[in-house]
Amino acid sequence: MSGLKRTTEKNLMVFTGRAHPELAAQVAELLGAGLVPTSAYDFANSEIYVRFEESVRGSDAFVIQSHTAPVNQWIMEHLIMVDALKRASAKRITVVMPYYGYARQDKKHRGREPISARLMADLFKTAGADRLIAVDLHTAQIQGFFDGPVDHLMALPILSTHVRERYGHEKLTIVSPDAGRIKVAEQWSNHLDGAPLAFIHKTRDVDRPNESVANRVVGEVKGRICVLVDDMIDTGGTIVKATDALMDVGAAGVVIAATHAILSDPAVDRLKNSPALEVVVTNTLPIPPEHEFDKLTVLSIAPLISRAIREVFEDGSVTSLFDGRAQ
Repeated sequence: MSGLKRTTEKNLMVFTGRAHPELAAQVAELLGAGLVPTSAYDFANSEIYVRFEESVRGSDAFVIQSHTAPVNQWIMEHLIMVDALKRASAKRITVVMPYYGYARQDKKHRGREPISARLMADLFKTAGADRLIAVDLHTAQIQGFFDGPVDHLMALPILSTHVRERYGHEKLTIVSPDAGRIKVAEQWSNHLDGAPLAFIHKTRDVDRPNESVANRVVGEVKGRICVLVDDMIDTGGTIVKATDALMDVGAAGVVIAATHAILSDPAVDRLKNSPALEVVVTNTLPIPPEHEFDKLTVLSIAPLISRAIREVFEDGSVTSLFDGRAQ
């Protein structure tokens, strides 16, 4: 036994794929841990190869990848990284997905449709994930799709703090872009001194993705700064129509706040040309220079993710980060 070294010291290791390495680097820096050197490249036929350049045996591994476009490529790379960690004897593997790909396909609207968000959870479990960390899932029920702990973080404190600092002196109304997100709007109201609520009554055609019709505004918005809150901005159609509807009924101004800036074309043009005062998002997804514009404010999600990783690693409590109450 004298020749054997025994240790119970835990070893936190942070890994990143190629989808959004800037965010992973911010998280690792806040944790005081370097990113593990990783070789990752595509073969000529587009298959992905990954190899970690140092031992991961016995580590508490956190592998960060945000599922940005091309979504399928980065999900596959994420899965391959988890498999590599499992086969290299990492002790525990936590998948950190600031943006969870396929989260909008969380239920069947019609017959013969998949529930792709559930399939995603199954794929990561099969690959070897012990735990998931995600930010602002499209619906909370996705937490139940994964057979293991899921830490569902909320960007609300980061976004609402910015809105309070910039517009706290104004008469604010929190606006949900549809009836389904009223609960999120209520949480915003709690953070902003009980600001009144309104919502946009809209309809959506299930045969036409990314399109909706803003019908009417329900609630008092006249003469008030409206904070229009959502979990994501994809093509920008819904949120810009909602902004127009609010201005048409006499809002003093509209601030758009969303966690995930997907910004598929033509979102940038729509937002730039909209009457919105400001568009506030986080960097859960990479925002290339060509998608930046004057009204856009990007807040870092790295402090929230690093705190969650620290709590998981130290077997602390992540609960305070779930519901937006953490400061």
